[in-house]
Amino acid sequence: MENAIYNIAIIGTGFVADLYVRSFKASPEVEIVCAFDIDAARLVKFCDYWKINKAKTVDDLLSDKRISLILNLTNPASHYEVSKYCLEAGKHVYSEKPLALEMNHAYELFELAKENDLMIGSAPCSFLSETAQTLRYALEAKKAGKPYLIYAELDDDFISKAPYKKWKSESGAPWPYKDEFEVGCTIEHAGYYLTWLMMIFGTVETVVSATANLVDNSLISDKVAPDFSTAILYFKSGVVARLTCSIIATHDHKIRIFCENGVLSVKECWNNTSSVFFKSRKVIRRRLINNPFSKKIKLPGPTHPKVGKFGAASMNFALGPVDMLKSISENGTTRMSSKFALHLNEVTLAINNPGRQGKTHTMKTTMPNIEPMPWAKIT
Repeated sequence: MENAIYNIAIIGTGFVADLYVRSFKASPEVEIVCAFDIDAARLVKFCDYWKINKAKTVDDLLSDKRISLILNLTNPASHYEVSKYCLEAGKHVYSEKPLALEMNHAYELFELAKENDLMIGSAPCSFLSETAQTLRYALEAKKAGKPYLIYAELDDDFISKAPYKKWKSESGAPWPYKDEFEVGCTIEHAGYYLTWLMMIFGTVETVVSATANLVDNSLISDKVAPDFSTAILYFKSGVVARLTCSIIATHDHKIRIFCENGVLSVKECWNNTSSVFFKSRKVIRRRLINNPFSKKIKLPGPTHPKVGKFGAASMNFALGPVDMLKSISENGTTRMSSKFALHLNEVTLAINNPGRQGKTHTMKTTMPNIEPMPWAKIT
């Protein structure tokens, strides 16, 4: 690619890989040098569709000195093993979520990256999006006053009744429904709002959560994960959030932040350009009135490249890897840091694991400070 200044490679060419490649089309400064997958037929189909070079082996890919960053887009059960192998080969890694399915593995990856002066980041990166950054901007500009309470919903409708076996990616890869049901909606989806909240409010100190398996999906797999979870998150900064995930309740991706002077809200976290609204609250004639009309909050100028809608999402999946690449090139600090990925992993697993009786978890990890995107800073 003529304008490329960053070189990356992909390991894992399944369903989500198409979303990444499509996103990188909006970042001409990045070239995907090659890709590898243990499924040879899948690799050929993917690389032929996107005109990407095929690596013969994973070792051939890792030995290419041009490559700065590896995208680990394998299935969740392989994330730890593949990321570890890449770090041991001296490569920076951006992993699809989760960083690891076990917390001891996440700690091992964190320490391995630290020992080798490498970066390891973890999806999702939508907290770098126009919508998430606008929400942060509104709070830091004190447009709504002091925040106290957050309600966040990540419900995706009755997925087990959907025609999911017919879902295909752009290059024809099937939706990995078995992995999705076995890993579960919490690990797959909680990060979309957790990353926003962690970016804005910092460290989660305590998680109180409960989960349930409500629908019999034993025909899909004999080890399905919870299809419903709810959690109360206590942040060190003082705010409290309730986060709900399910693949049963009607689609709802809304977030509301209840502040001193009104409510900030977003209807859809899977759309990088979803609007941020503010409804004010006033006292009129001895009555507390919530304004029925919303005001749209906008950033002052251009933000990041947009990629349009593909499937269920309208997100630029390249925002995180590009942020890491710039930091690698400039020897700086990425917003997609390994410390951030570690805290996200711990909070996510805490929400996912307790069962019907519920459980209180005290987090051992903490959040780094995350700078707003340059175009979202208050001037």
